Amino acid sequence: MISTRVKICGLTRPEDVDAAVLSGADAIGLVFYEPSPRSVTLDQARSLVARIPAFVTVTGLFVNPDSGFVKSVLQAVPLDLLQFHGDEGPGFCDSFERRWIKAVRVRETGQIERAFDDFRDAAGLLVDAWDPERYGGTGQSFNWALIPDDRPLPLILAGGLSSANVASAIEQVRPWAVDVSGGVEQSKGKKDATKLSDFMKEVHRVCKTD
Repeated sequence: MISTRVKICGLTRPEDVDAAVLSGADAIGLVFYEPSPRSVTLDQARSLVARIPAFVTVTGLFVNPDSGFVKSVLQAVPLDLLQFHGDEGPGFCDSFERRWIKAVRVRETGQIERAFDDFRDAAGLLVDAWDPERYGGTGQSFNWALIPDDRPLPLILAGGLSSANVASAIEQVRPWAVDVSGGVEQSKGKKDATKLSDFMKEVHRVCKTD
């Protein structure tokens, strides 16, 4: 089995960025969505990105932004990848001359298959738990049986992951990558270095022994 990649999302503090990098994370996520407790300002984002070495992908997460805001972030912060976590259409996602992934909040059969078709130009499809009021960061998982075996794009699994279940998630779903935020936190926006390390150890363990 190919090694499952890991993105640590919702980073707000320098020490958390350092812990994510040292643990072997493949990507980090910065949230540019003001209602989120994990949101960062442009100044915060710039200082955090300055700590990130080569070969760690810097991802900017947006929720139903206007195009001007996305462009202003791109001018100020050197992002490698965009993540659209709201109700954005494929044309909007593809309009910034930057690689992007699309998040889908899963609640029904066939939804993921439709998203694979609708967002075929994405660099990956992130599947997360449905919540009527929140766009991600719910700490809840969803029915993984809704994830199809046929995947035209790399599939990124999110939603309620922690060191307690990430190994079984990888064994059952076989995702290209996993995305975690709340499952490695001491409080919203503040990561826990021990939880983060334990999460990464579980990912590496199951990928090594599979």
